[in-house]
Amino acid sequence: MTTPASFPRRVALQHVRTTVQLNAHLLALQNVNRAVAVRHASGKSVGDNRARDQPKKKKKARITFKEYDLKDAEQFSLCDAMRYIRAFEVGKPPTVPKYDLAVKFRTVKNGPTVRNRLRLPHAVNTSLRICVICPPDSKHAEAAKKAGASIIGEDSVFDAVKEGRIDFDRCICHQDSAGKMNKAGLGRILGPRGLMPSAKFGTIVKDVGASVKGLVGGSEYRERNGVLRMAIGQLGFTPEEMQANIKALMSEVKKDIAVLSDRINKEIHEVVLSSTSSPGFTLNGEFRSLNSPPTRDLSVI
Repeated sequence: MTTPASFPRRVALQHVRTTVQLNAHLLALQNVNRAVAVRHASGKSVGDNRARDQPKKKKKARITFKEYDLKDAEQFSLCDAMRYIRAFEVGKPPTVPKYDLAVKFRTVKNGPTVRNRLRLPHAVNTSLRICVICPPDSKHAEAAKKAGASIIGEDSVFDAVKEGRIDFDRCICHQDSAGKMNKAGLGRILGPRGLMPSAKFGTIVKDVGASVKGLVGGSEYRERNGVLRMAIGQLGFTPEEMQANIKALMSEVKKDIAVLSDRINKEIHEVVLSSTSSPGFTLNGEFRSLNSPPTRDLSVI
């Protein structure tokens, strides 16, 4: 039972409790008003912060390589591109700088790629060093030597490779020596360099002489990231020689694409000609334009 003496005390305690609650509400309201003022001052709304706090949607990864619209791009005839490229190579020896051709594809990522080898009508690299793995005293070694191989042998080649002496640019293995080569464990050394002979890529063969002849003066090409790049000529080549090499390459590339047509849709999007020191010039497929210089002027360095 409440006595008259304790009544004022209860009222005082309730008053203090109410005052504390009111102060807490006022403090919370001040904090809200302060936050709203900061948002307005920064030009952001409450909705902006909510949108910011929500997890961002992941963008869909592209399944094809990026392509540029060629409608507004400047394109050049072969003779015009050669004229501009030669201006960037003034004073260079005619056999040192190389014309490079880049073929850009319209294709999906992580799909089958174009890879092959061909002998151009006019050889670009005539100093190719070829190694042939076969018994050194066999008829295969004699045929390889006549065809132009620079290194021939089995154990001597294995020992040199293991010691880090890789003095060749291409390697061919006779099919009878393939087992011995695999036991030597050359794959971890030659594989990363793209020099390991393989039946898949036609470098484990029965006729090493014919294969060496095909490589001497021949060129390899391989698509990487949707682009195929290959040296297509020397700076001293005439426009007619360049045209013959480009036609030969494009013909082979189209055949390679046709072989892959049942597995993937691959099309040629752009062909770009450049050199060791020059930028790239997109080709329009024409040999020369109305303003092109005479071809004889492009035949002299």
